[in-house]
Amino acid sequence: MPLIHTATLITVASLLPFYLFLRPIGEIAVPDEQSLAPYYVVQEGDTLWDISLRFGVLAEDLQSLNEISDPNLLNQGTQLLIPGLNGVSGRVATVNVPVGESLQSFSRQFHLPTEQLAQINQLVSPGQLFAGRSLVVPVESVDNQLLERTRLAAGQSHLELAVKLRTNPWRLIQSNSLPGSWGALPGEMLVLPEGKRFFVDPIVQTIKTINLEPLNPIQGKTTSILVSAPPDLVLRGSLAGYEFNFFPYQDGYVALQGIHAMTLPGLFLLRMEIESPSGEKHAISQPVLVRSGNYPFDPPLLVDAATMDPNVTIPEDELWASLALPVSPEKKWQGLFESPVPVYLKDCWTSLFGSRRSYNGSPYNFYHGGLDFCGTSGTPLYASADGEVVFTDFLIVRGGVTVLDHGWGVFTAYAHQSEILVQVGDQVEVGQIIGLGGDTGRSTGPHLHWEVWVGGVPVDPVDWLNNIFP
Repeated sequence: MPLIHTATLITVASLLPFYLFLRPIGEIAVPDEQSLAPYYVVQEGDTLWDISLRFGVLAEDLQSLNEISDPNLLNQGTQLLIPGLNGVSGRVATVNVPVGESLQSFSRQFHLPTEQLAQINQLVSPGQLFAGRSLVVPVESVDNQLLERTRLAAGQSHLELAVKLRTNPWRLIQSNSLPGSWGALPGEMLVLPEGKRFFVDPIVQTIKTINLEPLNPIQGKTTSILVSAPPDLVLRGSLAGYEFNFFPYQDGYVALQGIHAMTLPGLFLLRMEIESPSGEKHAISQPVLVRSGNYPFDPPLLVDAATMDPNVTIPEDELWASLALPVSPEKKWQGLFESPVPVYLKDCWTSLFGSRRSYNGSPYNFYHGGLDFCGTSGTPLYASADGEVVFTDFLIVRGGVTVLDHGWGVFTAYAHQSEILVQVGDQVEVGQIIGLGGDTGRSTGPHLHWEVWVGGVPVDPVDWLNNIFP
């Protein structure tokens, strides 16, 4: 098994206006098996758009080259010629770059020169090999890859490593296509000679997986960092300026972290540090692509000017952000979060999370940090999960508010209430009435503004209603 890998896959099928269905192979150009042109064999669930994204080509070019008359119809097992691939021939496939990999480690794992991998994938800088990227490789390289790997420790020679592996040092050099015993530096990933089934790095030998879910985080969404490893390690990490908080979970550790809705899409450095009980450390640093949440622009809003005064909004925003910074070690919620409003209103939303906003003619440099539910003054409001009341008050912008701490850096907030029915320090249960809906604060009518904060960042509450975290 790989030293570090992820089972997370990128899927874009949900973005497609069409899907590819079965049709006779005879209607599509099929290259000869011995053809030198690179080709891909269509798998179940593939779409033309999905294939084009993975190989970095235009769907129109794929359709034209392969003489596909209807892109909605494609047969599993069909062979598609892939345009624009240099340095490779025959059948090709794509693999997602997991956390912790480099061009050099892929080169050794797939037995391909780094120059060839770079040429096939048009890589001109290390930063292009970010976690989650699709990497094109010959199928025989995927089928024949050596999965067992280790690292050359600091101060360790190839001979010492070979002795620990009980193998000939020249087999180790040959397996990694090294020019000689000087060809690798401490910390570099090395594939083990065939037949060797154990790791020798005292720090990372027990780490099974590091999973980032989703592998390409999205603005305003919750990201899970899952590490499968023994319980005696110390883990640290960060992404997009936020430090992870790891907690024991199943066979390892988990951290939940929100990505701010106003974070500019692009590459951010994921940093991980793993420390053994003896103090030995292993570090991982790799670019990760943060994708756009594609949030819409709301119509301009007219609100009370007093709720837009910076002398009011700045200190209130600072107070609000500080409430979600503490990290309680006990996870109090179970399963899905429940609707904070009565069942008949649970799907009645007047404004979604993340939408860009303009107030009183301002630029669109504001965003909606929660989910607005329909309601009236007096609508009962419920705790969406077990938690502790950590804040209640009537604020100028947010009106009557209650904040619940659910543990592990996860909070929910309930704003614009007409009445607050709990006090700081109360332990509440899911479904318990904690307040009544209202029209207080910066509001254009009675409703509940409901927020979910993860790792000090507001995230899309709908995800917590529909998905179980972690």
